[in-house]
Amino acid sequence: MIELIFVIVILGILAAVAIPKLAATRDDAEVSAIMTKIGQAVGEISNYAVSQGKVETDFSVMSNAIDNLVMRGEATLGNKSAAIKGGSVANCVSIQVVTNGLDESMQILFGAPGGDDKCAAIQNNLPLQNETIALVGNRVSY
Repeated sequence: MIELIFVIVILGILAAVAIPKLAATRDDAEVSAIMTKIGQAVGEISNYAVSQGKVETDFSVMSNAIDNLVMRGEATLGNKSAAIKGGSVANCVSIQVVTNGLDESMQILFGAPGGDDKCAAIQNNLPLQNETIALVGNRVSY
C-alpha cells in the first residue's frame, strides 16, 4: 500500500511539471500560426497589388490569409486596413495601405501589447515592424 502511495505521489509531481510546459507549447503554436498568417497576408496583398496595378479596399479580396483570420475572429477589416488580434489585444498588429498621390504603400504597425504575452511574442518575433512596402505607383517597376 505504501508503494502505491509513492507511485501516485510521483505521478502527481510529474503531472505538475508537465502540464504547464504543454500549455506553453500550445501558446507558442498559436503565436507561430498568427505570425505565419501575417507573413502570408503581406505577400498576398503585395502580389495582388503588383499584378493588378491597384489595391482593393477590402483586404479579404486580396488575401486568403486575411480572409481566414477574419472568419476565425482573429482580425477585423477597415478601409484598406486590417487589425489582427494577438491574445486578448484586438489591435496587436495592423496592416495598412497608405495613399500618397498615385503611390500606394503598405505599412505594418504594432499596437500596445497591454501586458498580453501572446501579443508581445508576436511583436517581438515579427520582423516587419515599421516596414513600408511599395505596392502601386512610381516607386514600383512593372
